[in-house]
Amino acid sequence: MAKVAFLGLGVMGYPMAGHLVAAGHEVCVYNRTTAKAEKWAKEFGGRFAATPREAAEGCEFVMSCVGNDDDLRGVCLGDDGAFAGMSAGSVFVDHTTVSAKVTRELYAAAKELGISFVDSPISGGQAGAENGILSVMCGGDEDAYARAEPVIDAYARTCRRLGESGSGQLTKMVNQICIAGLVQGLAEGLHFAEKAGLDGRAVVDVISGGAAGSWQMLNRYETMIDDEFEHGFAVDWMRKDLGICLDTADENGASLPVTALVDQFYKDVQKLGGARWDTSSLIKRLRAMG
Repeated sequence: MAKVAFLGLGVMGYPMAGHLVAAGHEVCVYNRTTAKAEKWAKEFGGRFAATPREAAEGCEFVMSCVGNDDDLRGVCLGDDGAFAGMSAGSVFVDHTTVSAKVTRELYAAAKELGISFVDSPISGGQAGAENGILSVMCGGDEDAYARAEPVIDAYARTCRRLGESGSGQLTKMVNQICIAGLVQGLAEGLHFAEKAGLDGRAVVDVISGGAAGSWQMLNRYETMIDDEFEHGFAVDWMRKDLGICLDTADENGASLPVTALVDQFYKDVQKLGGARWDTSSLIKRLRAMG
């Protein structure tokens, strides 16, 4: 078992850090809001620290799950950052969805200190984190990934290295691109069923086992029909992720017309007051249009 630090106790990080304790690892957490770190330590029996550096000291692995590029730089760099507390030979594993650019920047900064950096964004939502069945897509050096994988397994159902530094983040972009189109298609299908006077639940029961079936359909159709969106992955975070996808597409020449369109649809949802609604709230936009 390993000494592990976990930085960031949001809806994903909180249960993920708990799974590390359950797997037998010695865990110290850091969170920007200390009260949440104290609550976690009381619940799971681990320790908490006042700074990322303090949390990282003496740890073989440091995991992070924060908000965006700037948040990640903040917990890694500077006098109080995790890198300042990590020893040569230790491994930093980042589960945040960020740009490949910041990932490669931090990979290089870590390497100068003799630290390994593995980008490991996650998919599976809050339920996946709570149940320890996340999909983890990784980039970085092979040896660092091989060392980190048994630790990541505490909360992963699938974990795979896709290539060099940044490859995990690029794969997460593919994930979000695919989800955007799927959710919009599902929203339109359910909206059409409503307008046609069909029983949406009966429709999904028939079509979900065929070619139209998807995780989004099976896990979100009922709450979409019932107009319930106070759960799941927030629209604000989806727009952040899609922004990363679109910026990267501008750099590599990929054409993402549907992604760009759905991003604007999510902007409309934000205007409806749905910044914190689940991404399946795209159907709210359609209903608002009449």
